[in-house]
Amino acid sequence: MQLTLLPQQDGLTIRVDERRLDAAIATAFKDRVRSMIGEGGPPVTLDLGGVDFMDSSGLGAVIAIFKAMPPDRALVLTRLTPNVERVFRLTRMDTVLNIRHDPTDAPRQESPHG
Repeated sequence: MQLTLLPQQDGLTIRVDERRLDAAIATAFKDRVRSMIGEGGPPVTLDLGGVDFMDSSGLGAVIAIFKAMPPDRALVLTRLTPNVERVFRLTRMDTVLNIRHDPTDAPRQESPHG
């Protein structure tokens, strides 16, 4: 499991250095990210730019991390590859999670035309 912790001035970025976020590593990924985040602190950005494939187990791990976050602490997902973005869009989790192409961008809004 390759994750890189990148402390930022305004938060914490965790870069996922895995090509696949699937059933084989989903539980270890979830547990490791939770331990890196801790109980409280600055906003967390999960950089998924290196992930080419995500299955339902990987999606479930990201959702579990999101649900474990304290209500006053933000989780932002950035740099989603087209395949990974499609998983969030098809499951409508893009309407629940804060997804940005770049950590400095404003949150993306769905077009009313889909």
